[in-house]
Amino acid sequence: MRRRDHNIFANAASLIICGVLAGVVVAAAAFPAVAMSGLAAKAGVETFDKLPTELTLKRPPQISYIYANNGKTPLATMYDENRRDVDLKDIAKVMQQAMIAAEDHDFYKHNGVDIKGIGRAFVANNQAGETQQGASTLTMQYVRLAIAYSATDPQDVVAATEDTPKRKIREMRYALQIDKELGKDEILERYLNTAPFGNGAYGVYAASQVYFAKLPKDLTVDEAAMLAGMVKAPSDYDPTTSDGYGQAVARRNYVIDNMFEIGAINAEQRDKAKAVKLTVKGTRAPNGCVATTKNSWGFFCDFFYRWWMDQEAFGATTYDRERRLKSGGYKIITSLDPGVQDAAKKNVEQYYKTGKNHPNALMVAAIEPGTGYVRALAVNRNYKLDPTDKPQNGMSTNPAKKKRKIRGTYPNTTNPLISGGGDITGYQAGSTFKIFTLVAALEKGYPLSYTINAKEKYTSKYIVEYNGPSACPGTNKYCPENANKSMAGVQNMWTGFGRSVNTFFVPLEEQAGAANVVDAAKRMGIKFRSKSDAVIANNKQGADQWGAFTLGVSSTTPLDLANAYATLAADGKYCEPNPVQEIIAPDGAKLDVAASRCKKAIDTQVARAAVDAARCPVGDHSDTSRCTSGTASNVRRDVGFPVAGKSGTTDSEKTASLVTMTKQLSVAGILADPDWAETTHDMEHGIVNPAVYETLRDGMKAMKATRKDFTAPNSSKMIYGEQRSIPNVECISVEAARSKLRNAGFVVDTDDTPIDSRCAAGEAAGTSPDGRTIKGGVVMIQISNGKGAGPGGGGPGGGGPGRPPGRGPGG
Repeated sequence: MRRRDHNIFANAASLIICGVLAGVVVAAAAFPAVAMSGLAAKAGVETFDKLPTELTLKRPPQISYIYANNGKTPLATMYDENRRDVDLKDIAKVMQQAMIAAEDHDFYKHNGVDIKGIGRAFVANNQAGETQQGASTLTMQYVRLAIAYSATDPQDVVAATEDTPKRKIREMRYALQIDKELGKDEILERYLNTAPFGNGAYGVYAASQVYFAKLPKDLTVDEAAMLAGMVKAPSDYDPTTSDGYGQAVARRNYVIDNMFEIGAINAEQRDKAKAVKLTVKGTRAPNGCVATTKNSWGFFCDFFYRWWMDQEAFGATTYDRERRLKSGGYKIITSLDPGVQDAAKKNVEQYYKTGKNHPNALMVAAIEPGTGYVRALAVNRNYKLDPTDKPQNGMSTNPAKKKRKIRGTYPNTTNPLISGGGDITGYQAGSTFKIFTLVAALEKGYPLSYTINAKEKYTSKYIVEYNGPSACPGTNKYCPENANKSMAGVQNMWTGFGRSVNTFFVPLEEQAGAANVVDAAKRMGIKFRSKSDAVIANNKQGADQWGAFTLGVSSTTPLDLANAYATLAADGKYCEPNPVQEIIAPDGAKLDVAASRCKKAIDTQVARAAVDAARCPVGDHSDTSRCTSGTASNVRRDVGFPVAGKSGTTDSEKTASLVTMTKQLSVAGILADPDWAETTHDMEHGIVNPAVYETLRDGMKAMKATRKDFTAPNSSKMIYGEQRSIPNVECISVEAARSKLRNAGFVVDTDDTPIDSRCAAGEAAGTSPDGRTIKGGVVMIQISNGKGAGPGGGGPGGGGPGRPPGRGPGG
């Protein structure tokens, strides 16, 4: 179709339009009640050419679509206005024709201002005695919408829609200019993408989805006519309401008749379309994390939303960032792996089903080492607000809150239980924190084979409340003890970590420096959200007195815990927990903010050595490892991949936790009462452990992961340290033996249980270990009972936990 023939009005000076039409005809046609008012007269004499012609055309708000990591599985949508721009070629021709038939028959004939239409409106409205017809072209309507969306001041929005001749003249002036600059097809495309269609649908794409659950290119004549008819008054012609349905049908049929009138359809198509029963199939687009594709994905969605709101790249304020998310029209591919997520939720529900019978939360997080991609967040909760009219949540388990009739978070909550944030500062993770002491000790030069004689109860240098519950009786010294007496004895890092020996790790923390242990935790990803924890952690002097830190008394979340261990699995590379893999703008540009943010936090050999020890608790080992037993020794067998990790329990079993990982996935779980940290319920490892390691097992299958073994440390010094020969103290006095060993640079202790020996009773029978051990390591003096037997395996040549493989006395 040619551009159009310019009629006399378009080619004449625009002053004529202003003086004659704008000042009199427009005012009378559109606003007869005020046609002769002072406002109309003033508008009529305003110089048309002096009106502005430059209209800022900002992109209207667009819906953002959020997907799982495959880029195809929908996760959620977020929007201020449900709108998605589409090209005109992707909009059914009948939809384009229906909009012209409904709003502007001469759209392709006029220059943006329909002079004939103004005349018709003038005559019709004077005959009717009241305003019955408007004079706005489709172009002028687009101008009105564009002004409203481009406004930076609320008053500009009001001015864009107020009933005044001045507004009408301005629309005409802009319409003439836009018609020259954009052309008809682009104006029609923009109008179809901008117009409101009711029920939260803006633009034809959203309208097609909301009312008919289809794409705009697939609309039929009757559907297109209904949508086009709604634009005039979306609330009045709403087919989803009983009052609006009949009006919607009548308006649809009116538009169909107009489509026939302009030649868009023939009589047969008209009659067939009008005979179709109007049926609305679609629904309002879901909005936000409470309306994710699966309810179990809501907690991940919430983590993503909080992450977005923290990114300065999206705006200086949280308001700016939220507007960017809900108006930017992004395609966001998250890190959520549907297979891993479903595995986590399945195992959580299997071992602690969501219901009303128990208040505890079984929380599981999975993260990928080396990227920080969060693959799953699951908990035995529904991500939803508890209804106020019929609440399902029982009263809080916290006695103080229960007294005030405050409800708990079970089974419905939107609190970030797994990832932390807001009031959620985390939970004690127990002995899983021993890994940070192990890392700090390795960094200080203590090797994996470093030995300490772990007593049943250890009097530490750390100061606590005098005679308090954690103090040695009658002192102010922190006094930890082990879970059972069998843990006492000489331990190294493999055995001490594998058996979770408290009285090994507190003295090790003393030697590494508690502040250094806290620092290692920070570098590996532990965030101190609790104010009381942060005060200590951020003060070196205070941190150096935090003797109980190694036993996991500070708060953390399953996500932070999984990520801390993932740092070791990635050979010491820490990555921020990242919920997104790709963010694509409407123009196809990819935002850099989605990139993983990683840095080297731990030396590679230190990380590998720490993992080597961490294989012991979960029943795994390398050629280097010297594991004897583990607190969760079945994990390696059940997962079927090389694994590392640690379990943890707090005092009185108020929480229970497990973290276990492969090279490809790190999974952590905590069982706790999020409403009351001081719960009197016992948290069972029989619940949390299988939920975690079965999630790892099933998650690895879902990822179709292949076997990747951990790399053992290749530094002899990291494994064995600086080795020294142990002097032979056989058959000399204990005091002489002690002096001889101390002079050789060892820490000396005595085994109180005598052994059979050829030496006289009370003399030194030998040492454990014997032969060689690390510089500064613990050497136990074994005492003879005088019964004349051999040294009982502990004398010269007997071996011991600190000796490197294949080395006898003298090395």
